[in-house]
Amino acid sequence: MGVEGQQGRKPRADVQRNRAALLEAAQRHFLRDGVGASLEAVAKEAGVGPATLYRHFPTREALLAAVLHTRSDELVARRVGIARLEDASEALRQWLRAMEEYFSAFSGLPEPLMAAAREREPGNPLTLPCDDLIATTDEYVRAAQLAGRARSSVKGYDLFLAAISTAWIRGTGAAGEESLGRLRALIESGYREQGNAQ
Repeated sequence: MGVEGQQGRKPRADVQRNRAALLEAAQRHFLRDGVGASLEAVAKEAGVGPATLYRHFPTREALLAAVLHTRSDELVARRVGIARLEDASEALRQWLRAMEEYFSAFSGLPEPLMAAAREREPGNPLTLPCDDLIATTDEYVRAAQLAGRARSSVKGYDLFLAAISTAWIRGTGAAGEESLGRLRALIESGYREQGNAQ
């Protein structure tokens, strides 16, 4: 068979099975132990060796990015609902809360995401999802600015960092829900245009 025929082939069924098993096992371990969970334990639970795990996911970031992709449906659904809102300020507020909840999926998740957003390394599999979230946040920020509801100096990256920082604080358990509510209100009062701080 020529090279063309080989490139058009689907992955073998066992390769697809192994990948799916690794993603399911990784999600369980990340939920239970956080993003620093043992990758060897993930491979063992999936019924494969570490070499198979690393063939599919060469780095922890690659595995984490793939697991986050499988969990992105809920965030997409939230965005669809938010897009229906007529109030640009409320849409931005709800989007920041949706991101915070997404960043809180696994203990320790904010740190590798913040590193990927800060370093913007093309080879880091977490960079693209972060860039997408920052671009989406920029859209909500611009809409709020056009409506006179957000300061002109605010950028999507700023509020991405605010949401991820709140998720980090939430994950440490250092703040209860009342304190987190006050922190969100402080962030909101910081990005809202003066005269629209209600």
